[in-house]
Amino acid sequence: MAQYAAYASNMDPEQMAGRAPHSPMRGTGWLAGWRLTFGGQDKGWDGALATVVEDDSEQVFVVIYDVPDWDEKELDAWEGAALNVYRKIRVRVQTLDGDALCWMYVLDDYEGGLPSARYLGILADAAEKAGAPDDYVKDLRTRPCKSLGD
Repeated sequence: MAQYAAYASNMDPEQMAGRAPHSPMRGTGWLAGWRLTFGGQDKGWDGALATVVEDDSEQVFVVIYDVPDWDEKELDAWEGAALNVYRKIRVRVQTLDGDALCWMYVLDDYEGGLPSARYLGILADAAEKAGAPDDYVKDLRTRPCKSLGD
């Protein structure tokens, strides 16, 4: 069974249960050598969308799920893979049990733009529910965001 690494709103186990009901949470880990950023401002419903980019000095908290093929197709629809919003890549995630080879979605667009405060709140809430460290959640909650008039 394939393993999926979620770094955005799919970190929330309740949301994933609705989107991919046959995909249990396996655990959490860190995507070392990558950083969370935002891009595709024109594709988002209210600002830039979350993605990850390579950066040797950073790491991203992720939640790992075991995803069967039929749930993967549902996630592809949710994440806009067929619309070329996100594409899939394979990454190595560091866990307490060793490295895990996972797939994840990355934005198929340029980095840049600001997410909305609402979207950042969703990401921070998802990270908190998944057990992310307090400083990681705080960093999400205090990131720059798009103001209402933008």
